Amino acid sequence: MSGSHNHIHSGHSHSHLPEHPDSYNKAFIIGICLNIVFIIAEIITGLIYNSIALLTDAGHNISDVAGLFLALLAFRFAKKKATQTFTYGYKKTTVLAAFINAVILLIAIGILGYESIGRLSNPEIVQGDKIAWVAALGIIVNSVSAYLFFKNQKKDINIRSAYLHLLADALVSFGVVVSGIVIVYTKWYWLDPVIGLVIMLVILASTWALLRDSFKMAVDAVPSGIDVEHIRDTILKMADVTDMDHIHVWPLSTTENALTAHVQINEKLNFEEKIKLVQKIKHELEHLNIHHSTIEMDGVKKSGNC
Repeated sequence: MSGSHNHIHSGHSHSHLPEHPDSYNKAFIIGICLNIVFIIAEIITGLIYNSIALLTDAGHNISDVAGLFLALLAFRFAKKKATQTFTYGYKKTTVLAAFINAVILLIAIGILGYESIGRLSNPEIVQGDKIAWVAALGIIVNSVSAYLFFKNQKKDINIRSAYLHLLADALVSFGVVVSGIVIVYTKWYWLDPVIGLVIMLVILASTWALLRDSFKMAVDAVPSGIDVEHIRDTILKMADVTDMDHIHVWPLSTTENALTAHVQINEKLNFEEKIKLVQKIKHELEHLNIHHSTIEMDGVKKSGNC
């Protein structure tokens, strides 16, 4: 490649950076406490009244609490300042938390699904009315917990994960209430493990998207919602930008994205004009959800690959 190259790195404009307000911590702490109390009630009732549906849901709620705790811990790590060793700080811990949460949920699904299938072949007598009362409590606990994350659930994969799982839990608890009432009047004891299997499938459906997205983030794939071609087209519409290639976009965390790219600039511009243009490019990238960018500019037509 010919010509002179200049690498310009940008941090971020505070107006475009996502934030993790203290309300996030409050929501996680309240959600964790509420679910711990409910888990204890489910385990005790499930063991006393021999309900696989309650024990299955309790097992899932334990994994939910673990996920909430991991996300809370990751957000706190993400606030730590960068060091000479961790030059981007600990932002990536939010991605690891989401991925570990998904893996934990999949393991729980396997264990609880196996138990439900075993019970389906040999149904045991359960107390439907007691199951319904505890599950009704679950509707309240999970609905309140999910509401805490509703406002910010589109801003971060961990927040969205917490919201979706808690909302799914509320719906599952509603299903358990219905099954408990049906068991009281029909004595269909096989319905209890069937509900356990339904819970497993609901969890699997909501977990798969989390696993996929968190894995993509972990291996530095282009984040969801980022269109590289759209970025290129937008920058090429700017005056004096003649080409943009070697574009690489990856997540720094679950809310921040980085980009490196080579930008071909009108060679008639002087150095100061090129610098101003690159700063305009960086500002435009911030509007495209790119919070950290490094631009290599070349005012001479290049040959071959960079």
